[in-house]
Amino acid sequence: MKFKLNYSLFCLMIFTCMAVYGQKKYVMVIHGGAGTILKKNMTPEKEAAYIADLTKALQTGYEAIKAGKTSMDAVEVAIHVMEDSPLFNAGKGAVFTHDGKNEMDAAVMDGKTLSAGSVAGVTVIRNPISAARAVMEKSEHVMMVGAGAEAFAKQSKLEIVDPSYFHTKERWDGLQKAIKEDSVKTVLDHGSKKSMKLGTINKDYKFGTVGAVALDKFGNLAAGTSTGGMTNKRYGRVGDAPIIGAGTYANNATAGISCTGWGEFYIRNVVAHDISAMMEYKKMSVADASKAVLDKVGKMGGDGGLIAMDKQGHVAMPFNTEGMYRGTVTADGKIEVLIYK
Repeated sequence: MKFKLNYSLFCLMIFTCMAVYGQKKYVMVIHGGAGTILKKNMTPEKEAAYIADLTKALQTGYEAIKAGKTSMDAVEVAIHVMEDSPLFNAGKGAVFTHDGKNEMDAAVMDGKTLSAGSVAGVTVIRNPISAARAVMEKSEHVMMVGAGAEAFAKQSKLEIVDPSYFHTKERWDGLQKAIKEDSVKTVLDHGSKKSMKLGTINKDYKFGTVGAVALDKFGNLAAGTSTGGMTNKRYGRVGDAPIIGAGTYANNATAGISCTGWGEFYIRNVVAHDISAMMEYKKMSVADASKAVLDKVGKMGGDGGLIAMDKQGHVAMPFNTEGMYRGTVTADGKIEVLIYK
């Protein structure tokens, strides 16, 4: 009788564990941008390079979490890997503005304290994500831009580089192509309302933005996003990435979110915070809230994707483009990287 009782108790414990842990618990999710990413346009070598760098970013973040570091630490080191790679539109691989410069934006947010920091339009900071973190931790402010942000980064002992560090041939060629295509479109569309709006005409020169959301051993979330913005952008244009609540947001009560895509639509829909609000007020799951908000972006005419993770380690990675560089790592270290639909 004693054996039967213990056996029944054992079965109940196993069933309970399966119910609680039946769904994978993730500790990190990352993205490397969304856009027209088609397998037919990708060489095997380039695909392997993307997979390798995304895997390295996840592994680096996971090792930080495993070592007992904070979710913010994990987000920062994972994004460093992608900022240091010429493959992504952030840091080393940042795209060029119309004037042939690399202007970068980044933001971080701490889900426990709701502290946040961001920088925009910086040109000499090797890792803009670290500058965003410095703004959050070492200043009374949330956002700094341009020369002021660069002076603050220098004062904060961050690595400053010559602007030529960010110059890559592929991005420069991309700028020349964008300028040529936009000049043709301006002629063809002359007189239309669209062409009368000053700025970037070709909207699909933007994928490559990087982001990460992490959940640490203390149960705290953090999110970060880093980008070079749109190829051929003008007039000091800033997208959603460094705007808290638009492209980046984290709150332990709901989720951590990092977005990528056509920034103007993410700003107007306040995407990252809207997901958090839907979870808080409507009690929606992270997956349902993420899909609902991205649908709003699509209906308005915008495209892109996002990553989100809640405090239970549930992940959402929706996008409405042909592809999104993305990946996850579970609490037990299993890494998965995806590119296409």
